Amino acid sequence: MPATSGSSGASLGTYVKAAFLYHWNLLFVIGGGALAALSGKADALLPIMGGLEIAYLTGLIAIPRFRTAIDAREAAKGREAATAARVSPAAQLSLQQMLDTLPQPSVQRFMALRQRCFEMRDIASRIRGQASGDDSGDSIRTPALDRLLFLFLKLLMTKAGLDRFLRSSSEPELTLRLEDVKQRLAAAQAANDERVVNSLKDSVADAELRLDNYRKSKKDAEFVDVELDRIETKIQALIEMGVSRQDPDALSHQVTAAADSMHQTEDAVNQLQHLTGLADSLAEPPAILEADLGRQVLRAR
Repeated sequence: MPATSGSSGASLGTYVKAAFLYHWNLLFVIGGGALAALSGKADALLPIMGGLEIAYLTGLIAIPRFRTAIDAREAAKGREAATAARVSPAAQLSLQQMLDTLPQPSVQRFMALRQRCFEMRDIASRIRGQASGDDSGDSIRTPALDRLLFLFLKLLMTKAGLDRFLRSSSEPELTLRLEDVKQRLAAAQAANDERVVNSLKDSVADAELRLDNYRKSKKDAEFVDVELDRIETKIQALIEMGVSRQDPDALSHQVTAAADSMHQTEDAVNQLQHLTGLADSLAEPPAILEADLGRQVLRAR
């Protein structure tokens, strides 16, 4: 039996526990103990069973493949604990609240993009595992993917806010309102009614402002739609590149470069944050890929 697992492996106790808790071994221990007790010869049978159990544990732990499997399992648990710690309860709550404000089609779109990011990370992980024999799961710089996803989420919230605003009125309605106020102003000016003229001049200015704001919001909505499509296409292109090039490091650099190229979009979203309330939300991209979004998964179905 090895006395130590090595500097990078699990502890001896972990190996022993895993070997002992193997379901067939537990069946042997429990079943053998019961049979020994029922036979009336427990004093003779239990030492034999103990010897067999020690031989089994010693032999299994001595197998390198078994130790490698346990090392991989323990490493995966460590990564899960480390990544879970990255998502604070406050960030988790903020993410849920942001998603709760979105209509179901937008939630479905976001969760689909998040799933494609998982696929990209898995592709790079498999490629690296094939190349080095180590499936670490860290081939892609997750913060860059989180940044793309967070920007996509903010764009979806901006789109939802713009859609609500645009549905509240229409350009023909606002144009008609402006023309009506202008006609009334012309009539008041012809009648030389100074008080009404001053009041209607202010109304004309407000009507022009509303129309200009509506037209600007339409352009903002078009920009947001284009950017949403751009990020989705970018993610898909990166996934395809990862499959074709078989180079996880190149894919990782491309993901980071894609996230860094979104400064203009981030600035535009910040200018429209009055539509979404993002100023009071998360300032930095949270670990979206590690967050528990189970409730939103159900909404997306």
